[in-house]
Amino acid sequence: MELVTRFFSRSRQSFFLFGPRGTGKSTWLRQHYPDAVMIDLLAPEVYREYTARPERLREIAAGAEGKIIIIDEVQKIPELLDVVHGLIEGGVGLQFILTSSSARKLKRTGVDLLAGRAIVKTMHPFMASELKGSFSLAKSLKFGMVPLIVNSLDPAETLASYVALYLREEVQMEGIVRNIGAFSRFLEAVSFSHGSTLNVSDVARECQVKRKTVDNYLSILDDLLLSFQLPVFSRRAKRHLISHPKFYYFDSGVFQSLRPAGPLDSPQEIDGGALEGLVAQHLRAWIAYSNNASSLYYWRTKSGVEVDFVLYGENTFLAIEVKNSTRINSKMLKGLKTFKDDYPEAQAMILYRGEERLVINDILCLPCDQFLQQLIPGEAIIANPVYA
Repeated sequence: MELVTRFFSRSRQSFFLFGPRGTGKSTWLRQHYPDAVMIDLLAPEVYREYTARPERLREIAAGAEGKIIIIDEVQKIPELLDVVHGLIEGGVGLQFILTSSSARKLKRTGVDLLAGRAIVKTMHPFMASELKGSFSLAKSLKFGMVPLIVNSLDPAETLASYVALYLREEVQMEGIVRNIGAFSRFLEAVSFSHGSTLNVSDVARECQVKRKTVDNYLSILDDLLLSFQLPVFSRRAKRHLISHPKFYYFDSGVFQSLRPAGPLDSPQEIDGGALEGLVAQHLRAWIAYSNNASSLYYWRTKSGVEVDFVLYGENTFLAIEVKNSTRINSKMLKGLKTFKDDYPEAQAMILYRGEERLVINDILCLPCDQFLQQLIPGEAIIANPVYA
C-alpha cells in the first residue's frame, strides 16, 4: 500500500507526540524529518546506552546544532526528560520531538516538568478521508484503522497479535500489573462496555476482582492510550442526567479482537458497538488535527433517553446519533428530539448504514460511510446539516 498522506501537522516548537503503537508516529517522522537525529529507545543497544548514561544526550545535542532531535518511545527512559528540560532552558536552539505510546511513566516524571516548553500532540488511527478511495466501512469495522494493521498483508493475523504485543511489552515487561491473567480477563470483560455507560462494579464482578483493581486497570488502559471515556454533557442541564462516563477502546478493530462472541451474542450487537466506536475515534481525530477547542461528550438522562455524541466548542454544537441500521424510523429520532428541546441551538444528525441522504423533522440522516469520508480536519463537519 502506498504511503498515506496524514492530516497530522508539523510544529516549529518542541513537542510530545503521543499515540498507540502502530498508528504511524515513526513513519510520519521519518517522512517529514529525514535529516533529524533519531534516538530509537526500542533498539536494545540504544536503550542500554541511554539507561546507563542519560546525560549522553547533551553530547549528541552539542554536535547537532540547528538540527532536530527525535527521541522515540521516550517513556522507556523518563530520566532523559530532565536532560531535555535543561537543554531547552539553556536555549541551545534545538527542537525536540518526543514520541510515546504510553503516558504512564511520563505522567509521574516528566510531562509536568516540560509543561509550556513542549506542547502535546496526538497521532490517531487512519481517518477515512486519509484513505480516500481505499476506505471500506466493512473492513474498518472488522479490522479497525490502525495503520500497522491496515497496511498488513494479513490484517486478521496482525490484529490478533496486536493486543498480545501490548500485554507482553507494555504491561508484563514493565511490571505494570502483578496478575497478568486477571488483567487479560479484564480486557475481555470491559469490551462489553464499549460504547456503553461504564459500570465499574459490574466489570469487577465479571472479572472477580475488587472495584479498586478495575479502577486501576482502567487507568492503565487510558495511560497506554488503548481506551478513552466520554463524560456526560451537562451544561445548563434541564433534566436529571446520569454521571457515569461512556467507555470506548481507541479503535474498532481492537474492540472486535477483544470482544468475545458466542451463541448469545448477535453480530448486529457487536457491529453496532464497532460502528459507534469508529465514529467516536474519527471525531477525536478531527478535534485533534483541527487544533479545535471542541470537546466530545455524550448525553443520557436518568430515564434512559440518550444521544451518542455531543460535540461542543466555540463554533460547534452538534448532537450525533449512530444507528447500525439501513433504515430510519421515528423511534430512532427520540433522543435527538429531546436534546433539541433542551438545546435548540444545537444541530442534530443521525448516521446510519443506509445509502440515502434524508432530512426528517429538521434532522439530517446521513450514510455513515459518506460522513466519515467527508470528515476533514480544519473544515466544518457539515456546512449546513439540515439543508446540505
